[in-house]
Amino acid sequence: MAARPQSAIPLIAHVVFRFDYGGLENGLVNLVNRLPAARFRHAIVALDGIGEEFRRRLQRTDVPLLSVDKRPGKDLPSYYRMWRTLRSLRPDVVHTRNLGTLDMQLAAVAAGVRRRVHGEHGWSPSDPQGLDPRNLRLRRMLRALPQGYVAMSRDIARWLEQGVGVPAARIRQLYSGVDTERFRPDGPVPSDLPWPSPSGGVARPIIVGTVGRLDPIKNQRGLLRAFRAILERHPDWRDRVRLIIAGDGPLRGELAPLASELGLGDSVWFPGARPDVPALMRAMDVFVLPSINEGISNTILEAMATGRPVVASRTGGNPELVVDGLTGALYDPDEESALAASLENYVQQSDLRRSHGEAARRRVVEQFSLEAMVARYGEFYDDVLGRRRAA
Repeated sequence: MAARPQSAIPLIAHVVFRFDYGGLENGLVNLVNRLPAARFRHAIVALDGIGEEFRRRLQRTDVPLLSVDKRPGKDLPSYYRMWRTLRSLRPDVVHTRNLGTLDMQLAAVAAGVRRRVHGEHGWSPSDPQGLDPRNLRLRRMLRALPQGYVAMSRDIARWLEQGVGVPAARIRQLYSGVDTERFRPDGPVPSDLPWPSPSGGVARPIIVGTVGRLDPIKNQRGLLRAFRAILERHPDWRDRVRLIIAGDGPLRGELAPLASELGLGDSVWFPGARPDVPALMRAMDVFVLPSINEGISNTILEAMATGRPVVASRTGGNPELVVDGLTGALYDPDEESALAASLENYVQQSDLRRSHGEAARRRVVEQFSLEAMVARYGEFYDDVLGRRRAA
């Protein structure tokens, strides 16, 4: 059978606020790289720029990366620039993501794009429960523009239906997926790890760690306070337990001084944003996500795929990923003492770390693989396009 001409392959225009470090962007890269090129073409349009790391991570060379260079605040000319971009691309589907891009559905309508969808991936630091009246009003005003919605978790799907008023029939709940070959238990750890590696002559400390955007909603401050509480209860653990807080974001300049103020000294490492996240995960014995609220966390899935138990706040989509008492531990997000107690439990029990880590790996391989995510999105886009994938 002859290959289809490029113009006959549907083009999906993915609109994001900034194509840079983050779980949403990571999932988009995985999706674009793996959806079959014979079925879908892609373009990525950012409102506020393209990061070089994510540009390099794209494996397909046929994906335009464009930015409308939106200025802070209400930049009315950015709507024109988006309209002009979409008129040039002539996509079959526009897929906006999160509140920061939702109003660009107006530009898509004006550009004549007939198939429009919108994804909700998580929560804003300024509106961690999705209840800000101004934001809700905007979402409700624009809710009719997308013909379909993608919710990253059942929790977000309920909120779209009950809080925003989107009909249930227009909501598709699609989980993220993780590359279980890239994130696996065996492999190297970072060469610049500031503490002895397993092959060193000195006993390796037990390492608790987190990876993500350094942002108030991710609550790394609470993690530092909980870690201090552990060391205060167990002074002899100062040479035994260490903490990694990896990532970049608005709290970057605040967290290291806070760690010093709390007397944590050399017990905490802030390596910044890293390209070697799989190796970083393997350096950890326990992964922790202390978010105030969360959609579906890619980093939780990555840690589970790496065979690490996960301690996470019982909020948003976290309970849909972490099985309390089997693959990790859940705690109420406002109870730092419960976070500290869960971490203590894992530090004290190597058998528990191993058994929960093995169960976490099995759960991801069976239910949250990248292949499963790509298949689900392929079916979703086929439905939006009004076609059915051949059996």
